[in-house]
Formats: sequence, C-alpha cells, structure tokens
Amino acid sequence: MDAYAAVVLAGGAARRMGGVDKPARTVGGLPMRDRVLAAVADAAPRVLVGPPGPVPAGVRVTREEPPGGGPVAAAAAGLALLDPGTPLVALLAADLPLLTRAAVGELLDRLDAGHDGACYVDGDGRRQTLCGVWRVATLRAALDRLAAERAARPADGPTERAGRQPDGSAAPLAGAPIRALLAGLRVREVPWSGAGPPPWFDCDTDEDVRRAEEWTR
Repeated sequence: MDAYAAVVLAGGAARRMGGVDKPARTVGGLPMRDRVLAAVADAAPRVLVGPPGPVPAGVRVTREEPPGGGPVAAAAAGLALLDPGTPLVALLAADLPLLTRAAVGELLDRLDAGHDGACYVDGDGRRQTLCGVWRVATLRAALDRLAAERAARPADGPTERAGRQPDGSAAPLAGAPIRALLAGLRVREVPWSGAGPPPWFDCDTDEDVRRAEEWTR
C-alpha cells in the first residue's frame, strides 16, 4: 500500500447544531475529530485544519484563510503542510465518527492509475467527496486552477464576499464549493460493501449524533 497523508477539515460553522464545536462532540466517548484521526493513524503527516485545541500527539494543526472560509480554503491550508513528495492524501471531514482504518484502506486499494481520486458514494449514488483519497499533485493543480479562475472574476457582489478578506486582501478560495475543486477530475466512486455502518456517515444534526452513538454500541 502506498504511503499517504491525511488532512482532516474541522472548521465548519455547524449551523444546524447552533454553532457548537461540532468535531469536538463525542461519539462513543471520543470527540469525532479524534475518531477520524485514529482511522488514519498510519498517515504521515496528519493535519487538522480548524480552530486551535487539544489534538493527539504528532498531529499538525493549521487554519484556513480566512477562518471559516470553507472546505476548499481548508483543503489548501492542509495541503500546504504536507511533506514534499507525498503522493496521496485522505481528505476527510472531521464529523465522520464511523470512519475506520479498513474503510480508508478500501479507498487506497481502489485508487488505480486511471483515476485522480477515490471517494465513497452513499446508497443513492451521491459522492461523499470529504470521505476520499486523492493524488496530491492533482489536487494542488486543481487548487491553483480554481484560485486563478475566481481571482479573475469582477470583485463585487457575492464574488467580493467569497474572494476577499475583511482587509481587502485576496482570498479567492474562500467560499468555493468542493464540487468546483474536483470538477474535471477522474473520480473512482466506491460503494461501501464492508461490515459495519457506512464510513461516510457525517453528523450534521443532533439526531445524526444519536444515530452514530447507536452504531458504536
């Protein structure tokens, strides 16, 4: 199996949970972000992108620019901390408490030479793009492309809010959706067929957390 890094995105606003620090909420006695980091314990390095706080030993921590700038800005911040020559990265949301090392291994195994990344799809065939493994060089090229495209847009209206920080400096990746980053990439879609609950299950609501708790009992 190829060496890989992991970037865990923990900077969301959690609006449907009242703005709490969602990745810090516990499932099965552990914060969700710690469960995700444990599923990639063999990744080197492991990077957590989000507000400062306690993390397991050896985990690098950084913040997207601007803070709260969304998953693409967070992915860019995480990739900036990867060691030179890192070939693959697991790009993961921090609210995936059911993720396991076996599930990550399945993605790594399914990523072949004909694809730029592999991610899970749910029962309805929707891509769970923040539960995937990607080629680092391809992601960096996609980030450069998207930043250039957004920076070239007129700086007014929604583009002004998405592409500028409060001090007026450029932040073209702020507010960009993941689908824009991955547009044009060759993605291997992987349905979960292993034992246990779906590893792509994310916790956006209190009810989701309760369901995850039931699965971990």
